[in-house]
Amino acid sequence: MSNLYWQEENDDAPVEADDDVVDIVYRLDCKTLPIDHAQPLSDALHEALPWIADEDRVAIHNIHIAEAGNGWFRDENDGLLQLSRRTRFTLRVPAERIDDARALEGMTLDIDGHPMTIGAGNVKKLSKLTTIFSRYMAAEDVDDEGAYLERIYNMLMEKGIKPKKMMAGRKHVIQTTEGPLPNRMLMLAELDIDASLKLQKEGLGPGRKLGCGIFIPHKGIEAVNKEQKNR
Repeated sequence: MSNLYWQEENDDAPVEADDDVVDIVYRLDCKTLPIDHAQPLSDALHEALPWIADEDRVAIHNIHIAEAGNGWFRDENDGLLQLSRRTRFTLRVPAERIDDARALEGMTLDIDGHPMTIGAGNVKKLSKLTTIFSRYMAAEDVDDEGAYLERIYNMLMEKGIKPKKMMAGRKHVIQTTEGPLPNRMLMLAELDIDASLKLQKEGLGPGRKLGCGIFIPHKGIEAVNKEQKNR
């Protein structure tokens, strides 16, 4: 299902969505973070903004950087991300919480012993692109790609979304206080706009405050093809 046939029509248009749920993209002053920083980042944010625990539409994006290039890289040997001035942190929140989330600006959070100072945040609307992906999509059966995609298909159908095209990428494991959280990269294409926005606003599956099940727009499948080659 994930690799038999995939034809891109390139009909997506980068039209901005309504703004009842938005991303706030913050500047950072931070040298290094653990590669697996989802749990300490979530813990620090819950301490700084206690209200996020009760907001179902809050999602905490993991901090993502390129694996190599331009002096900033992911060092698997020491288990650290080397951040640059261009690195950003993104928090997805309902619009009525924008002002509350701006309280992060100027705070220095302790991320497992690594100080991370939050700078100014810019509000970014979600996208109407209909090809979207999640870098970390948690579900059962991650070791069996066919079973995993069937599981995702059923989860989407429960939301009233019938996917036309899905592709799974590289496997990951996020370490949490409740144990390991296995996941995969997941691409969905040729959704209708309403389905794309619904998934961006609500997410899918567990762990959205640990970086999982958060969908962002993508214009093609090249990233997943590259991920599959590296599995």
